[in-house]
Amino acid sequence: DIPSHLDDLPPTMLKKDYANVQIINSVDDVVKRLLSLEMASQKEKMKIKTQQLVEKVRRSPNDNGSFEVQVAMLTAKIRTYEEHLQRHPKDKNNRRRMLMDIDRRKKLLAYLRRVRYDTFENTCKQLNIQYTLPPPYSRRITKRWVVKKAFCLKVFQEARKLKAPERLKRRREWQARARAAKE
Repeated sequence: DIPSHLDDLPPTMLKKDYANVQIINSVDDVVKRLLSLEMASQKEKMKIKTQQLVEKVRRSPNDNGSFEVQVAMLTAKIRTYEEHLQRHPKDKNNRRRMLMDIDRRKKLLAYLRRVRYDTFENTCKQLNIQYTLPPPYSRRITKRWVVKKAFCLKVFQEARKLKAPERLKRRREWQARARAAKE
């Protein structure tokens, strides 16, 4: 059996919509079971897990759109996609969605890292995210590119050789003008 990131949710915990209702304490056990996570769908469990992750990084109780909260929501989605893809490895559509969400989260984390590094570190630690720096740009070297580069350098050097006497003449004229201006 594949471990789920939703396994740490206790089955006796109430669904998101019923958690703050006072009457729930006086209700029968059967009704409590129906309203608990034991009978909840994957979607309802996912809502609670997302809410828990958001609570870890939220700045204030009304914070719903900051970069940290967006990263937390994307993290919950990505973990669900990973779990789904372990069961269904040929599901290309969800793999594409997961990769798109990973890219979006990577962009948000890169922004956080640039602007507020302490918040970035806290968010990564709280959500258990391993952030790796993007590799520096490196061009793939092909044989054709090497030949073209060598040819361009050769042409540049030949052009400099042809222009060398003219440049030397201009430099001497400039030096002569500078001497004349001093005298």
